[in-house]
Formats: sequence, structure tokens, C-alpha cells
Amino acid sequence: MSERVCVGALAGAFGVRGEVRLKSFCAPAEAIADYAPLSTEDGGRSFSVRLTGQAKGALTARLDGVANKEAADALRGTRLYAPRDRLPALSEDEFYHADLIGLNVLDTGGKILGKIRAVHDHGAGDLLEVHGPGLRGTVLLPFTKEVVPTVDIAGGSIVADPPEGLFPDG
Repeated sequence: MSERVCVGALAGAFGVRGEVRLKSFCAPAEAIADYAPLSTEDGGRSFSVRLTGQAKGALTARLDGVANKEAADALRGTRLYAPRDRLPALSEDEFYHADLIGLNVLDTGGKILGKIRAVHDHGAGDLLEVHGPGLRGTVLLPFTKEVVPTVDIAGGSIVADPPEGLFPDG
């Protein structure tokens, strides 16, 4: 587990006075401001965050050091990280997406199906993007208790009971 967790991303300018569109990966979304200052992936920059409102699909915010539209647009795509120790403790069946990425995916017989490349949430529940040997592309595995009965972060793996036909037989 890394010492920092990605909690949001900047989606460019909002207006002309340096406000930014901020996509929060927190629940609730507004909690992102509680974990500030937030830093870039390389730790080279850090920002205090003051939420100012909402825009379609994002929050709007002011970041210290961002005073105009050009500066805000230059940050488009920047992921923002918070130290793990500032984040709330999770219950037993909750996981930070960052902790799932890179885990091995095993079937119920112990055979490796692949590794988790990403976690997606399109509104109907999380999907694990799995890639690995024997797969032509990636497979999207529903992240539900029925399909993924076991998550072992410390052991570096999950056990999956995928729907028939999702993975090639091996």
C-alpha cells in the first residue's frame, strides 16, 4: 500500500479567474477538501483547496497558486494525492481503489486469471479491469461480493468466481 492515495483529478479551468473543475474520487465528493493540502503525483506541487460550487460532473474550487484561466488549464489531467493517514479508516469490506490495482486475480481453484489494471465506476457499481495471460484484451469483472468473495490486500490477491465465459478456459 502506498503512503498516498489519489483522491481527485483536475479537469481544467472553470471561468476566467483561476477556478478549477475538480473531479473528486471521495465519498462524499466534498470530503476531498478535508484532506488538503493535496499534492501532485510526483509531490512537486501541493495545493490547499477551497470548494466554491459545482459544475456538470465536477466540483469547482480555488487552489492556492492558481490565479488565472491559463494556470488552471495547464493543470488539466493532474491527479491529486492525499497522505493515507489523513483518510478515514475503512470498514472490513471497503477498499481504496489504489490498493486493488496490481493485485493478482485468482479463480476459486487458485489459477491466476490476471492482474487488476484499473478500477472503474460508471454508476452501477465498480468494475475491475483485469489483464493477463491468455486474454486478448482486458476483461471487466464486476466487483461484487458474489463475484469477488475474497480480497487479500496483504497477500496481494483477490479470489474471483467470474460468470461463465468471461475468461477463456485454460
